[in-house]
Amino acid sequence: MGKIIFYEDKNFQGRSYECTSVCDDLYSHFRRCNSIRIESGNWMVYEWPHFMGYQYFLHQGEYADYQWWMGFNDFVRSCRMIPQVSPPLLLTNANLTVCLIYKSFSITDSCDVYSLHDRFHYNDIHSCNVQDGYWIFYEHPNYRGRQNLLRPGKYRRYSDWCAMSSRVSSIRCITL
Repeated sequence: MGKIIFYEDKNFQGRSYECTSVCDDLYSHFRRCNSIRIESGNWMVYEWPHFMGYQYFLHQGEYADYQWWMGFNDFVRSCRMIPQVSPPLLLTNANLTVCLIYKSFSITDSCDVYSLHDRFHYNDIHSCNVQDGYWIFYEHPNYRGRQNLLRPGKYRRYSDWCAMSSRVSSIRCITL
């Protein structure tokens, strides 16, 4: 069971709201979010209701200011706990295949890729098939920029995982 606490003001001040499960609209509980404390679990928080807008992956710890989780503003309107999974049986085509326009590749020897360009000479991912585990695609190398959570499923185009573009520069799997 996970637990996340949202605070309206920086440094864990002001009105707070505790959450232990999926919440698709937090607006009735608080108007702005400037700090977060995660007591347990891994969480994805979203800028807009119904898991839309910018996404931020947060793990157990304290985030005294929205900039600590690389937020662009103090809007947090929905959240969900991410199940903790063991690493996928190191990846093969059956686990994660990232398909590019006319080429495809698999991540087979590591859960994390800090730079797709350095490793595969690509920066754009147009579709993918995640058959095991939970993954975060980052807009920039070294796990920076906009984040998108991918759960098991087929994503035929980048808009299926709510990305603004096909730009993916680093990938990380969520593990125990």
